[in-house]
Amino acid sequence: MLALGIESTAHTFGCAIAEMKEEKKGSFRILSDVRSSYRPPEGSGIHPREASRHHANVCSRILKEAISRSSVEMERIDIIGYSAGPGLGPCLRIGAVLARLLSTYYRKPLVPVNHALAHIELGACLTGVSNPLVVLVSGGHTMILLFFNKRWRIFGETLDITIGQLLDQYGRSLGFSSPCGSMIERLASNSSKEYSWIPYTIKGNDVSFSGLLTAAIKLTKDGRFDVGNTCYSLQETAFAILAEATERAISFTNKEEVIVVGGVAANRRLADMLNYVCLRHGAKLHICPIHYAGDNGVQIALTSLVDHVHSKLSVAPENGFIDQAWRLDSVNVTWR
Repeated sequence: MLALGIESTAHTFGCAIAEMKEEKKGSFRILSDVRSSYRPPEGSGIHPREASRHHANVCSRILKEAISRSSVEMERIDIIGYSAGPGLGPCLRIGAVLARLLSTYYRKPLVPVNHALAHIELGACLTGVSNPLVVLVSGGHTMILLFFNKRWRIFGETLDITIGQLLDQYGRSLGFSSPCGSMIERLASNSSKEYSWIPYTIKGNDVSFSGLLTAAIKLTKDGRFDVGNTCYSLQETAFAILAEATERAISFTNKEEVIVVGGVAANRRLADMLNYVCLRHGAKLHICPIHYAGDNGVQIALTSLVDHVHSKLSVAPENGFIDQAWRLDSVNVTWR
């Protein structure tokens, strides 16, 4: 079975074509993966309207290139999956409109996909984990999850901004454009690693990062610490908070596998901290491959395939919805 996956939740517009053989569980093949990301001006974040204009401008080219690279004609595609949320409304609408158009014209089943679930499904497929504790860290999500009774249950999450927003907003205060995570990591790695106090906030197994952001910006404005050491201090504090919450979750659930998915999974320092936590508890850490950690059409194609094969889920094109606040823990997962 072949699927076209369309991703448009935030700054990235992507199309991918993937294949899965129903009779052979786990047989998943990526035929094409094409993306284009909106880059805001220096010092700016992602403006939903400008990002959606970028998506509207590139969607035709990205779709044609994905089809060309896959060597598969649209007529052979079996289903069309699209990111229905959560995400930025104007950006989600571009992907949904394209998906509805293609579904109507080619008469293909239309499958709405939860973006957070797609991160987990692709990470699990690429690493081979079966029943893991999930650490989902990105610009849109910061959650610790485990699967129980046909749904992903949230064991802890952010109470304010996500870890990705923390890094992006601090980076923007330095004049960088979003996403800023790789730049913050580079500055921290190249610093003298002199730690400055930044508030450590964890509430039960939930985390909070807004106070960290305020403290880091204040340190930079005061000029008491150079930027590199402030980046180092910010990373160390934020990642230690995540590591504590993850360790508590491992202790409570006795999970033997932990997987990190989402764009911040690319950060090596976070991986090192979580790996130390896993070693202490005899668990094995898995990291989603960096190329697929961020947003991409492959995760949408895979999740739509798995969902459609097991539940025969599809919606009529006129019912192809978007939901900016579509909670992961509200999605029934019939295939696990």
